[in-house]
Amino acid sequence: MPRRARISLADIPHHIVQRGNNRDACFYSDQDYLFYLECLQENAELTGCSIHAYVLMTNHVHLLVTPQTTDGIGVMMRRLGQRYVQYINRTYKRSGTLWEGRYKSCITSEETYVLACYRYIELNPVAAGMVTHPADYPWSSYRANALGEVNKVVTTAAMYEALGIDRFVRVKAYRGIFRHHLDPGVVDEIQTATQGNYALGSDRFKQQVEAALGRRAVRGVAGRPRKKNES
Repeated sequence: MPRRARISLADIPHHIVQRGNNRDACFYSDQDYLFYLECLQENAELTGCSIHAYVLMTNHVHLLVTPQTTDGIGVMMRRLGQRYVQYINRTYKRSGTLWEGRYKSCITSEETYVLACYRYIELNPVAAGMVTHPADYPWSSYRANALGEVNKVVTTAAMYEALGIDRFVRVKAYRGIFRHHLDPGVVDEIQTATQGNYALGSDRFKQQVEAALGRRAVRGVAGRPRKKNES
């Protein structure tokens, strides 16, 4: 069965997950994390992609990205993945694949779910029990978004900009949204949409995405299609 084409539209945020093969590690040292971020920044600029949030976990990566073109993310991830695998294989004298097949992704509603994706991504190390606060994890965008640290990888999204009139107000407001737990239902929606390559957002947003793409952008209904003469 042919693979379903990715859902991708320009100028709309996408949540991306890429995992190590068989859930094995894809980062082994601090230098690996630094090299990945260097490659991410370089290839994001080359392909016209803006990185809003990220976290590099031991065996997987989360990104929140807005592309300028429909194929921008695909090109960025391919170039990034190839270069990083070459680096890992050369550094650790290994061969073969590093990533678990294709990266997973979903297109995200700017109005309702973008800030939830920010939180979901940057809270990953907390959820994994690696740290007690996202600021304690060095390989994420939290310190840039919540503390105002300089980070050449990160470009703010429109919903982040809407948090306040200047940088000081925005980082304070951003820290405020981390005072509450992320709703488990929202977490499930993010994970389901990303795993299935669906649109993540309101019903209206999903309909708009389907109209723009000319095809389904939500999970199908299980079972055989109903015949027209069936009630």
